[in-house]
Amino acid sequence: MRTLAIAATAALALSACGPKISPEQRTQAVAAFATVQKVFQHPRCQNCHIPGDQPLQFDAGLPHAMGVVRGPEGKGAAGLPCSTCHGEANLPASYGANAPPGAPHWQLPPPEHKMAWIGLPAPQLCAMIQDKKQNGGRDFAALIKHVSEDKLVLWGWAPGGNRAPVPVPHPEFVAAFKTWADAGGPCPES
Repeated sequence: MRTLAIAATAALALSACGPKISPEQRTQAVAAFATVQKVFQHPRCQNCHIPGDQPLQFDAGLPHAMGVVRGPEGKGAAGLPCSTCHGEANLPASYGANAPPGAPHWQLPPPEHKMAWIGLPAPQLCAMIQDKKQNGGRDFAALIKHVSEDKLVLWGWAPGGNRAPVPVPHPEFVAAFKTWADAGGPCPES
């Protein structure tokens, strides 16, 4: 009985260490993370994943016009929610190149999970993405679902107007994210 208890404890301890990967798999996963970083630190993503409370806009990351702020839930200030200007879809081209973009549930991350990655070096970004205290409690499966299916995330590849889309094709990004996640999310060393 004691031997069985020791074996069960050892199995639990080993399973908590994450997947065992070869040096080659680690190298592939870290290379895949470089693609993840390129996407996360593109203006389409980092304009809303901000350290402060005022979102950014345009490729230059300028402070959002009209004093727009995050608000208590990430949906804008009382009386000026994001949905005042940002609808469920991009406006037609006839509205002009700089018309407010739109996607379902347009908002910033909430203040308690800002996921602010502007200027973060790869090791810190890597650690932040997988830190459940910072990412809204998401494990790798939930993160993959988020980057694969969330309509607001997908907007980054079809931003409308004169906005540059994320330069990495979405299927390539998701594949890189999965490669990284399947290896347990190893972080680059520098």
